[in-house]
Amino acid sequence: MTNRNPHPSPARASSEALVVLISGTGSIMAAIEQASREPSYGARIAGVIADRADAAGLEIARAAGIATAVVSLKDFPDRATWDDALARTVASFSPDLVVCAGFMKILGPAALEQFGGRIVNTHPALLPAYPGAHGVRDALAGGAKVTGCTVIIVDAGIDTGPIVAQAAVDVWDNDSEDSLHARIKDVERELVVTTVGRMAREGWTVEGRTVTVGQA
Repeated sequence: MTNRNPHPSPARASSEALVVLISGTGSIMAAIEQASREPSYGARIAGVIADRADAAGLEIARAAGIATAVVSLKDFPDRATWDDALARTVASFSPDLVVCAGFMKILGPAALEQFGGRIVNTHPALLPAYPGAHGVRDALAGGAKVTGCTVIIVDAGIDTGPIVAQAAVDVWDNDSEDSLHARIKDVERELVVTTVGRMAREGWTVEGRTVTVGQA
């Protein structure tokens, strides 16, 4: 599919630039921003883009001195025009990596063609099990004893991209959807922060369904 920065240099003078896409509270974005304060993290957030002007995470980003933008679907005549505008806005920050962090829109051809292999997303289940909008609910309904979260490279499908990293979360007998999702979110934030940092510092390659972070 894509080879991206397969030979990163430890002597690189500047951090990798991230664009983070959000729709809500921005808790994962905030965790990345906190981690990026350490120079050894290897990445900095160049911009935060929301699809809603009332996304609470925008204020968190602004308070941290991060540039923000809003590209709302309702402001465009159709989905294709919105996707073109989103791709242009992302490109304006010249990102090395795009992180979907609670972004509730599916990226279209314009973004995927320009940033293919450089967009990551997270899902609250151990893909390929329980894809889609109700991964936590579906895991409970399916009687899963273990679920978790997955970081993937975004492709044209829904939760179908190559897997970068996963972390497991036990399902408790008395779990509700809310209680299980809360525990997954805690693990998910740490997984995304760790994975994005490693990708920034060590580079990554994508060959078919296999993602390799760092050197073999």
